[in-house]
Order: sequence, then C-alpha cells, then structure tokens
Amino acid sequence: MSTASTAPRLTRRRDCWIAGVASGLADHLGWPVPAVRAAFVGAALLGGAGLLLYAWLWAFAPWDEPAADDPGDRVVRRAPVAWILVGAEVGALALGAFEVVVLGRGWSPIVLAAIPAAVAAGAWATLVDRADPDRGPRHEQTVRAVASAGLILLGLAATLAAGSSLEGTLLAVLCVIGVGLVYAPSLITVWRNLTDERVRRIRDEQRSEMAAHLHDSVLQTLALIQNRAGASSEAGRLARAQERELRSWLYEGDAPADSDLATDLRDYAAALELDYPVRIEVVAVGISEERASGELAAAAREAMLNAARHAGGEVSVYLEGSDRAVDVYVRDRGPGFDPAAVPTDRLGVRESIIGRMRRAGGSATVRSGAGGEGTEVHLRFETEVARG
Repeated sequence: MSTASTAPRLTRRRDCWIAGVASGLADHLGWPVPAVRAAFVGAALLGGAGLLLYAWLWAFAPWDEPAADDPGDRVVRRAPVAWILVGAEVGALALGAFEVVVLGRGWSPIVLAAIPAAVAAGAWATLVDRADPDRGPRHEQTVRAVASAGLILLGLAATLAAGSSLEGTLLAVLCVIGVGLVYAPSLITVWRNLTDERVRRIRDEQRSEMAAHLHDSVLQTLALIQNRAGASSEAGRLARAQERELRSWLYEGDAPADSDLATDLRDYAAALELDYPVRIEVVAVGISEERASGELAAAAREAMLNAARHAGGEVSVYLEGSDRAVDVYVRDRGPGFDPAAVPTDRLGVRESIIGRMRRAGGSATVRSGAGGEGTEVHLRFETEVARG
C-alpha cells in the first residue's frame, strides 16, 4: 500500500531576495524556485493577477522557523529593494527629461511614476531595512535623502513650467506631497519612540512615589519583624523573603536580571532562606564576567547549601572579581568540621566543591573560621587572561 507524501507547510524563507514568497511557495509545491518566479512574472502580465497573488501570500504566509544557530528571528533580504525603487524613480525622471528636452514635449506623464517610487523607497528603508543589521539607520537616511532630492529636482522643474502649464503646477504640488510622504514613516517612528519614552517616564515616576511610600511603611515593618523574630525563625525568614521580593519589584522594574554569578547567588540565597533557618548576605565587589552556568557557580551553590543545612544562623557570601581571577568566600558561624574526618561516602565537599573546582581548573579550600568558629570555603577561578 502506498502512502501519499505530505507537502510541507506553506511558509516564507527567512533567507530571501525580497519577501521569501517565491522560495516558500517553491518549497511547498516542490518546484524549482526560478520556475515559480517566472510564473509570478507571467501572471503579473495577465491583468496583474501575479502581483495580487504575491501580495496575498506576503500578507498571510508566515515566516519559517528560525535556524538553531540564529534564535533572534532574523530575516536576511539579499535584494536592495530601497535602492531598486530609487533607481526606478531616477529612470522615470530621466525618461521624462528626455521627452521634454529632446522630443520637445511640454511635460511627460511618465514622471508621475517617480513620486510613488520615491515614497515606496523611503517607506521600505524606514519600516523594513532599518531593522536589518546589515543596513540600519544610516542606510535609511541615505535612501530617504536620495529619494527626496529626486522629488525636489522634479518639483523645481515643474515649478519653472508652472507659469505656462497647469499640469506643471499640479506636478509641483504632488512633488511637495511626495517629499512629505517619504519622511512620514520616519516621523511616525520618532513619534512612537517619544510616546514610549513618555509612558516609561510616567511609570518610573509612579514607581518612585510608590517606593518612597512603601519604604516608609511596609519595608520598615518587615525589617522590624526580622529584628524581633530573629534570623532562624519562620517569621523572620518569611519577612526577609517578602522584603527581597518587594525591593526587587520596586527597584529593578521590568528589566530582567542578568544571568551573572552575583545575581545567581543572590537568587539561590533567597531560595535557601525559605527552606532553612538561615540568613544569607551576598556581597559582590569588582567586575566579574563569570556566568551563572559555570562550575564556579555550581561549587558556590553547594557550599551555600552545606552552610544552610549544617550551620544555619548567619551566613555571609563574599564575591570579588577582577580581570585576572574570581574569588568566592562562603563563611558560616556553625560548629565547624574537619574535612579529613568526613567519611569517604560523603561526596558533598570532596567532589561537589573541591573536585569540581579542580576539574574546572580552579581551586577550593575548606578551613575553620576565625578563632576556630564556623567554616570558611574559599573558591578561586582564574580568568583566561591570567591563565594565558
């Protein structure tokens, strides 16, 4: 029994010449791409049906899935559409000038095609090419300037003929309107940016007022509860967690936290405080590019977990970063222990901290705290500059 092959879903290619319509339709039908493009051209000559079909597919066919190595949903357009439209404008102007100067006609209707070509060039450069990193705002400004210059020259020529021709006067007026339409997309973009900035400023002002009010009331009450209840009490842990969430909402706003080492350790400390009777203070100084997904972060989290599980009370985490190394100190005030006396089947410190740092090219030491009280875990990881 034979099974019919299923055609792939109709989507537009992200790597395309203009809109990915012809290549996407070719993939869907199983045809060669040049054949599909030739079919569009042939249908366009039959009453414009090809243009209507192309526009319909452009509007309703979705983009295909982005490549695995390009998660940014980028679209690559190989054809310089804006410059092609500018070329069409220049061609219409040149043909009109030829008819006027060489053939001696008063004016040529062909020059009217220069106006929509210039408007389309400005709109494409602003709305489409501006988001393309291979082109960008400088490309947009150049295209708009060239398109506007062509319309201005056409308007000047029409103005000179305005005294003897009504058509010249109308053409000059259309050119002025065309220049405005060329810059209209850019003005709309600027207006939207100003509106978004105004909304963000209003939200920041409201957030500041709310933060000042909550700081004088709720945050101070939560701090008082922590001081009265103690670091290891259930009420103190809940008050600390609520204070941290409230401060994060007030002062960090809508911006997501960077996935760096300091942020990761602070988040992990907040989670430990909900599960264990412990208060963990994380302090970070210096500049560190170490990310939260590295072995240093995993070893530091294991040291913090051991301190919360076996010591409790007050735990301090100190992170110091430089261009040569990153140091993390985890200190507690518990009863302490001798790493050499730990049974061989207990791998938490021996493998998850010391062994992990050694395999990653760093180092880890475990020793008693000052005066023999508590435990201090020191993790050190040198950067590529220091190792090179």
